[in-house]
Amino acid sequence: MKYFNYHTHTLYCDGRAAPEAYIKEAIRKGMTALGFSSHSPLPLDNNFSIKENKIDEYKAEISRLQEIYKDKIKIFLALEFDYIPGISDNLSILKNRLDLDYTIGSVHLAKNKETGELWFIDGAEINYTQGLSHIFQNDIRLAVQSYFEQVAEMLISQKPTIAGHIDKVKMNNKGKYFSEEEAWYKNLSKKVLEAAVKSGSIIEVNTRGIYKKRCDSLYPGIALLKEIYKMNIPVTISSDAHDPSELISYFPETISILKDIGFKKIKYFSGTEWEDREI
Repeated sequence: MKYFNYHTHTLYCDGRAAPEAYIKEAIRKGMTALGFSSHSPLPLDNNFSIKENKIDEYKAEISRLQEIYKDKIKIFLALEFDYIPGISDNLSILKNRLDLDYTIGSVHLAKNKETGELWFIDGAEINYTQGLSHIFQNDIRLAVQSYFEQVAEMLISQKPTIAGHIDKVKMNNKGKYFSEEEAWYKNLSKKVLEAAVKSGSIIEVNTRGIYKKRCDSLYPGIALLKEIYKMNIPVTISSDAHDPSELISYFPETISILKDIGFKKIKYFSGTEWEDREI
């Protein structure tokens, strides 16, 4: 099948190249569609989200490239919405302001509801371990619960088109703190799937953890993917690319995994609606 990817980061946020470099590489790889999804602005210091004063420039640049390459590949404008209760803007405000083609909803900073402190689950392992210790006093169940409840809350309240890497909380776990086979973990993650059903969101099968060697399984993992299949929740495949070389990383292997589970189709965006594509 012809590949497509809707989760892409450029120099406008924490990616490593300008948007046009990704487009040229996507065309070279024979891709049919490419969506740009900068991390949404956040009112706190960080090194990954797009700056508020760059938002209009980002929209203008993607629009310019859409026109230039319209006969070669479908290009879409999106944002990866970083949801933090009480801190991030409402997704609909950004979607309407920029006239986005679609949205990705994700959690990278899990909030301790009691203290308001934020646990950064992404990036270096030291951030994960120090945050777990200082913010949740090494109570891994409370920390993971906070993450999954925030993801579910994001899905219900914001209704993103795509639910991004829904179990990324496992990335820096590496078997040290919990097992994905434990009942409490399964119960918490299942609630996220139930929220996805209510929100109508597509679940992203994100390959980045594997090809960057930060995790030994996809986001979501095999057990969750089996539940997603049973619940008939739609999925799409994304690489979460931060470099043009990563646009379709681990895609063939992911398609094989999905087929083994029973999936026969994934979602593809035509520009007007999300269609089924056979795998």
